[in-house]
Amino acid sequence: MLRSLIRLSVPGRTVPRACQFVARGVALSGPAPVRSQLGLTNVRYYSNKADGARAQTASAAGALNWRTLAVFTATGAGLLYYFREEKKRVEAARAEEARLARENTTYGKPKIGGPFSLIDQNGVRTTNEDFKGRYMLIYFGFTNCPDICPEELDKMAEVLDTVYDDPEVGNVITPIFITCDPQRDTVPEVKEYVKDFHKNLVGLTGSMDEIAKVAKAYRVYFSKPPKVAEGEDYLVDHSIFFYLMSPEGEFVDCYAKDHTAEHVSKSVKEHILDYIQKGGKVSKELPSRQAQTSS
Repeated sequence: MLRSLIRLSVPGRTVPRACQFVARGVALSGPAPVRSQLGLTNVRYYSNKADGARAQTASAAGALNWRTLAVFTATGAGLLYYFREEKKRVEAARAEEARLARENTTYGKPKIGGPFSLIDQNGVRTTNEDFKGRYMLIYFGFTNCPDICPEELDKMAEVLDTVYDDPEVGNVITPIFITCDPQRDTVPEVKEYVKDFHKNLVGLTGSMDEIAKVAKAYRVYFSKPPKVAEGEDYLVDHSIFFYLMSPEGEFVDCYAKDHTAEHVSKSVKEHILDYIQKGGKVSKELPSRQAQTSS
């Protein structure tokens, strides 16, 4: 039978697959010459000791399971540590963002304004404390401005008269002009300038450092051409806004050049009435220095 099986494996003959398996099975258990004749010299010999093989397999599987469990545990611990650290990092970043937001906002509004100390049109040192208890409407400009500043100050005067004439509101606002050109806008220049717009308008000037400080507090940009010769005319580039400040000196609202006097008047009155309805107190008496100027 073995020779028959050997003949079945002769090259060129088609042998049923089942017969081939039988031949291989016989050869694997036979001597080496037989395996050589069947071309099975490279076939690995397996022991027929099934119990030993199963024992070795079970042992290997057990070791593999322990290694897998160890790797899984270590990976899980690593991921848990990573997510905890990432959560701490995110929470720290959010806390920092909240801190910065608190520093740069006041009751949900931009942090604009602050203390100042300047010279008014009468040569008197004046601070923000002199206007406490009243609203302030502040405009930054310069006396040599050819058109924009006069137009904006005329608009401010119209707003003031509209608000003053409202019986529900009255005279509760102090209008303030702060120069962006202290080099030319001396006390006499400012005094002559502000009287053309409104009797209650306060004009303030000071040193370049003082003006730069208050402009920074109000987020006002201004710049004049470099290397201006003595006596040479020039224009000052600056922000164009009205700033409405509360009786406590806090920022309330701002109005740009494209806002009409009607819009500004309506907005200002709404802010003031809302403040009063919530229990706020506003003085209708002019500061003593301003009253002397207005008389």
